[in-house]
Amino acid sequence: MGRIIAIANQKGGVGKTTTAINLSASLASLGKKVLALDMDPQGNMTSGLGVDKSEIDKTIYDLIIGDVNIEECICKNIFENLDVLPSNIDLSAAEIELIGVDNKEYLLKEEVEKIKDQYDFIIIDCPPALSMLTINAMTTSDSVLVPIQCEYYALEGLSQLIHTIELVRERLNSKLEIEGVVFTMYDARTNLSLQVVENVKDNLDQTIYKTIIPRNIRLAEAPSYGMPITMYDPKSTGAESYLMLADEVIHKGEE
Repeated sequence: MGRIIAIANQKGGVGKTTTAINLSASLASLGKKVLALDMDPQGNMTSGLGVDKSEIDKTIYDLIIGDVNIEECICKNIFENLDVLPSNIDLSAAEIELIGVDNKEYLLKEEVEKIKDQYDFIIIDCPPALSMLTINAMTTSDSVLVPIQCEYYALEGLSQLIHTIELVRERLNSKLEIEGVVFTMYDARTNLSLQVVENVKDNLDQTIYKTIIPRNIRLAEAPSYGMPITMYDPKSTGAESYLMLADEVIHKGEE
């Protein structure tokens, strides 16, 4: 029975896609069967895992508008234990095409139900907006993992995201939980990073992962080579951090 985790934050540039890519790959390298599902029209998770988004025939867009079934869209074994459900810019049109569609909040859920037992984890990268695509991801998921950048405005927008998650729980998916908060882009040289972590811990009544993802040049380079950090530079601090996060995520489900 797979656990489905949406990675969401409506603020861009917080390490959301980096976390989605590298958490997926790290879970896979720890022996879990993983589906990385890209719900972002930018398709950065797709290309960051080595899938050429201009070359693929069938994407999450075709799935959502009902042209194909989910099995036809999945790119199998991109890396060992890791499948990808790709996305590209076509998905940006889905919002408009879904106007007036019945049960449009559950289109993704209905499809994912068919295959979720084939995976230990399904990791969904949400777009950086609280859109119908994000709502679809949240109705499908068991929990939401929120990456927060260690910078001054970290808490801004977070209360809105938590409010959205609570609304989805009340109205659309009563099982939805906040998986937890993970700090990204931590710079040990600055007092600010430390203050942000302390501030969030003081103000947020949520699970906060022990693993903190550092600012790491190798992490920033990896997507341009279409590789997760665990393959691009397995000895880097970025790779070690994401493996630690994956281990925490696995054991959180076993509590």
